Amino acid sequence: MLKYLLSLMLALAVLSGARAQTTVSGKVTSADDGQPLPGVNILVENTTKGTVTDIDGNYSLSLNEDENVIIFSFIGFATQSVNVNGRSVIDVSMESDITSLNEIVIVGYGTQEEKDLTSAIATVKAEEIQKTPTSQAMQALQGKVAGVQIVSRGEPGEGPKVRVRGVGSLQGNSDPLYVVDGMFFDNIDFLNTADIASISVLKDASAAAIYGVRAANGVVLIETKSGSYDQAPQIVYDGYYGVQVPQNVIKMANSEQFSQYVRETGSSADIAFLNAAFQRYGRSRVNPNVPDVNTDWYDEVLQTAPIQNHSITISGGGENSRYAVGASYFDQEGLLKHTRNDYERFNFRSKVDFDATNWLNVGGNVNISNATRYVADNAVWFKTYFAVPILPVYDDQNTDAEPFSLSNAKILGYRNSQNPFYDLLYNDDRFKVTKILANFYADFEIIPNKLSFKTSYNYNFGSVNQRTVDFAYHDGLSPVLSGIKKQNTTSLDEIWDNILTFNENIGAHSFSIMGGYSYRSETADLLFAKGTELNPSPNPDNEEYWYIDNGAIDVGEVGDFDDENNDLGKFYGTSYFGRISYNYDDRYLIYGTFRRDGTNKFQEKWGNFPTVGVGWVLSEESFFDVKPVNFLKLRASWGKLGNDSSPAAVGKPTLVGTETAIDGILVLGNEADVFYDLLEKWETTEETNIGITARFLEDRLSLEADYYIRDTEDAALPIVLPLVRDQIRRNRGVIRNSGLELALNWSDNISEDLSYSIGGNLATLKNEVRDLGGQPYLNAGQQEFRQRSIIGEPIEAFFGYEVEGVFQNEGQISSSGLTQEFIDANNIIPGDFRFKDQNNDGVIDDLDRVVLGSYLPKLTYGFNIGVNYKNIELTANFQGQTGHSILNRKRGEMLFTTDTNIDADLADNLWRGEGTSNEYPSAAGLRKAYNLSMSDYFVEDGSYFRIQNVRLAYSLINRELFGAPMPDVRITLTAERPLTVFDYNGFNPEVADGIDRQTYPIPGIYTIGLNIKL
Repeated sequence: MLKYLLSLMLALAVLSGARAQTTVSGKVTSADDGQPLPGVNILVENTTKGTVTDIDGNYSLSLNEDENVIIFSFIGFATQSVNVNGRSVIDVSMESDITSLNEIVIVGYGTQEEKDLTSAIATVKAEEIQKTPTSQAMQALQGKVAGVQIVSRGEPGEGPKVRVRGVGSLQGNSDPLYVVDGMFFDNIDFLNTADIASISVLKDASAAAIYGVRAANGVVLIETKSGSYDQAPQIVYDGYYGVQVPQNVIKMANSEQFSQYVRETGSSADIAFLNAAFQRYGRSRVNPNVPDVNTDWYDEVLQTAPIQNHSITISGGGENSRYAVGASYFDQEGLLKHTRNDYERFNFRSKVDFDATNWLNVGGNVNISNATRYVADNAVWFKTYFAVPILPVYDDQNTDAEPFSLSNAKILGYRNSQNPFYDLLYNDDRFKVTKILANFYADFEIIPNKLSFKTSYNYNFGSVNQRTVDFAYHDGLSPVLSGIKKQNTTSLDEIWDNILTFNENIGAHSFSIMGGYSYRSETADLLFAKGTELNPSPNPDNEEYWYIDNGAIDVGEVGDFDDENNDLGKFYGTSYFGRISYNYDDRYLIYGTFRRDGTNKFQEKWGNFPTVGVGWVLSEESFFDVKPVNFLKLRASWGKLGNDSSPAAVGKPTLVGTETAIDGILVLGNEADVFYDLLEKWETTEETNIGITARFLEDRLSLEADYYIRDTEDAALPIVLPLVRDQIRRNRGVIRNSGLELALNWSDNISEDLSYSIGGNLATLKNEVRDLGGQPYLNAGQQEFRQRSIIGEPIEAFFGYEVEGVFQNEGQISSSGLTQEFIDANNIIPGDFRFKDQNNDGVIDDLDRVVLGSYLPKLTYGFNIGVNYKNIELTANFQGQTGHSILNRKRGEMLFTTDTNIDADLADNLWRGEGTSNEYPSAAGLRKAYNLSMSDYFVEDGSYFRIQNVRLAYSLINRELFGAPMPDVRITLTAERPLTVFDYNGFNPEVADGIDRQTYPIPGIYTIGLNIKL
C-alpha cells in the first residue's frame, strides 16, 4: 500500500495546470554592496507557489493571469512585495534587516510574523541544527534556546532529556510534546537532522495551550523541508564521517593505591583477598608489596568509535507543484569494546504539494524510518567502576571457565565475580524500530484571500521488536544457562484535524480567526515470551538459531498488553479549539486561544484551556523617538495547560470481610475499606509570562527577555495516611517554576568580505513545592539516599547531613558538643566525619537533616561567535549550567558492599593522620555506617562549562573545472564537545535525574563533512 501512495505522490508532483500564464524573471541583489543574493525565497502572494534564486541571484517564475504580486524574503533582509503590472523582467534590490521582524514563525496550527508575536517562542533554523553531528535533532539545541535544558546522553541512539522551564510533576513525565508536520510524538529519534527545516519551541502557555492536555511541558514544532515551485530539480548530498572519543574518563585506584587502601582499612577479610592475589598472580617486580596485576578496567572496555551520516535529497517543482524526496543513512558505533552497542538507521521521505486549482491545494508527506539499536548491559558500567585492579581480564589458571578463561574475583574470596567481561561477551540486546509517518491534507480557499478550510490526516505506525539473548557460560565456579526473551510492541496513532481560518484587513485593523476540530486515536499492543536452555547454545557465530523454539518456553514469562495494570492499550480524544489575533496599526496586538479537550483516560472527561496575550509596539507610537531603538514591543500573556502523563487511577470504597467477638461470640461481617487511589483528572498548569522584544542600532542588536511564573495545580501525589502506614494517590499538589530568560544577539558587516556575529542567552530557574495536599513533605528515592519534596524547596531535593569536616584528633571530638553517649554509640574516632548538629542537641539524628541540593540547575547559559570571510566561515558555541547537584551514588555503594575498588581521588586523599584531609574520612572510617549516612559527602556540585561546538567551513561556489561549471561544494570540519570543565567526580556532569550510579560516557566528536549541490 505504501508503495502505491509514494507512486501517487510522485505522479502528482509532475502534473501541471493549463491556465494562461506569463513568465517573470530577474535578478536579486543586496542594496548594501550590489552582490547577487542566492537562495532568496520568492512567493506569489496568497498562494504556495514560488521559487528561489540561483547562485547568481537569478530567478524565473510563471504567473497566472490573476497573480500580480510577488513577495521576496531572505533571512537578514527586509521582505519586499512587488507589483508585476505586466512586466516580464523585475530586478530587486533588498535592504539589510539582519534581525528581520517579518520572518514567519510557526505557531500551533498556523504561522505568524515575528513582529506580531505576544508569546515566548524560539526558532532554530536548519543551518544551525545541522552543525551538530548527532542522531537526535534536539541535541542540536543545547545551549541555544533560553529556558530549554538539554541533558546529553552518550549511548548510541539514545535521545537527550529535554526540559522546558523546569519540572512540574511528581508522577508524570516532564517531556515536551513534539509535533512533526502536524503529528504528535513523544520523541523525534526517527528524524534525520538534514530533513528538518526548522524547530520552534513554544515555551509559554499562550503559545502552547492550543495543544491542550498534552502541552504542560512545552511544545516543540518541527517542520520538515519542502521543495520550491518553479525550480529545476536540485540534488543535494550532505554527509559527514568522524570519530567519537571518550572524555573525562574517571581515574580509579590502581593496584598500588588499592593495596594501600585495603591495608589501611584493617579488614582481615580484604587483606586475605589481597594475599590470595599474591599467591595466584605473584608479586610486582616494581613494588613487591603489590600483586603483579594492575588492570585499568576503563582502558580495557573503552574505545574510540566511528560515527557517520549521509543523506541525499532531490527537490524542485513546476508552476503548480513542488516536491522533495530523499533518503539518509546514519551509523554510530558505541564506546564499549567486545560487545554490540551501536545504532544504525535508514530513512526515506517524500513530500509533495500540488495546486490542483486556484481554490484547492493538496499534498502529502511520508517518512519511513528503520533503525537497529544494540544496547550494552548496564552492569558493564557498574562492574567496571567497582572491579578491583588486582584482578586480570583473563586468567589462564581458571581452567573450568568457558568459553573464555575470564578471571573471577570470587576465586580470590570476593563476593562477586567483578569482571565486566562476563556482561560484555555473554549477552546481546537488540531493538529493531520501525516508524511510518504519513500526512495528507487538502486546503480549500472558499473566499479568496479571506476564508479557507484545511483538513488533514496524520498517521503514525510504530513497531519495536526487542530481542535479549543470554549466552551460556561457566565462570570457573558455577554454570550459567542460556536464555532468550522477545518482546514486540506495536502502536498506531491517528489524528484528523479540520481547521477553518478567516483573515480580514479593514484600514488599520487586521485580524485572523481560526476554529478547529481534532480527533485522535492511540492504540498499542504488546506480546512477549521467554525461553531457556537453547539448543544449539547461542554464540556470536550462530545468530540464525536464536529463537525461542530452540529452547524450553518459560510459561511464567509469556504475556501481552492485556495483563493486569496495563490499562493504556487504547486511548482516544476529541478537541475543539480556536484562535483569534488582532492587530491595530502594527501597534496594539491581542492574541487568544481556547481548547476544549475530551479524553477517555480520566473520569473527568473534559478540560478547558484558555489563553490570552497582548502586545504594545511602543516604537510605532508617534511620541516614541529614541534613535538607537528601531523596534520595541512589550508583551504579556496568561494561560492554562494540561498534563495527562500521570497514570489514571479510579477507585472507590469497597467492603471487605471481617470478624470480631461480641459478648464472647464470634461474629462475621463486612467493613468499608476507604483506602483507594483516585486520579480522576489531568494536572493543570497555569502560567503568566511578561516579555520584551527589541531591536537596536539599525537592527544589529536584538533582545528577547521574558519573566514567567508557572504553577502546576492538581499535581498527582501520594497522601500518606497517619497511623495506618498506608498511602493513597490524589490530585492535590501545587508546584511552581519561575524564572528570567534573556537572549541577546549582535550581527554586523565590517566590509564587503568580512562579517561577524555574537550572541548569548541565559535562563534562571526557581523550582518550588507549594502544596502537598496538606503534608509538610514527601519522601522519594532510596531510604539510604533520601530525596525529599518539602514545602518551599525544590522537588525531590537531596536530603541529609551537612559535613563540617573530619575529626582530626580526640580533642576535636570531645569539644564538638556531641554527647559522650552518642560518641560511644557510634564509636567516633579521629578520621570520622564531623556532621553539623543543626539543633545543637548533642546528637546527630533525623532532626539534623537538611536540603543538600537539587538536580535542577538554577542557571543555564549559552553563547556563540561567528566570523565570515569570503568563502570561509568559523563558528563556535559554548554552554554551561550551574546551581545544581549530583548524587555520586557510585561512592554510596560502599554501604552495601565493601570489597570493591574506589576512585583515585578518594584513594589519594583519605584521612591518614591529623591535618592530612578535612574532606574524606580514613580508610577504616569509609566503611562505617556512621560515615556512610546520607550527607553532602555524596552530593557534589554539578556545575560545568563546555565548548559545545567549533565548526570551520569552506565553500566553493560558482567555480569551473576544465571549462565546465562545478557543483556548489561546502567542506566542514567540526569538533563537538571538545572540552568540558567541571569538578564533579564522574564521567560527565550531565545526569538527567541527578543520581549517578552508572552513566554511559558522553564522547567528544570530531568530523569532516561534505555538502554538494547539483
